[in-house]
Amino acid sequence: MSELFTFDALVASRREWIDSVLIPWCRRASRADLRRAEQDWADIAGRVAPERSLWLWAWSRFPCLYVEGLGGLEESFPVRVTLASGETLEGYPENRGSERGELSLLRLDGAPARLSIDDLVSVERMPPD
Repeated sequence: MSELFTFDALVASRREWIDSVLIPWCRRASRADLRRAEQDWADIAGRVAPERSLWLWAWSRFPCLYVEGLGGLEESFPVRVTLASGETLEGYPENRGSERGELSLLRLDGAPARLSIDDLVSVERMPPD
């Protein structure tokens, strides 16, 4: 049997597709498309939970929010979020409150904020005081 038709080749091609197609798509897709993909995620990605793959990969477009293997958003450091409107907000990301493409941010001024992934232009870790 040809090496192209082995189980190892199948696994490798699946991993390649995830790395070269699926993860980059998640990093660029709109929240609406991400939510559509979530409905059929088992058919698209297999038996991996969307909150452990789809949404983390989507948030990985902002590297300071995503830590490989963490299983959620990085909450340890304050961030500066720049919105498409030009407004900037500063605060701590809240992993538990951030769901389905909405970032929950506990602002440094104490006010909570819920921000759509579509409205975020950049997210940067704030320098230490």
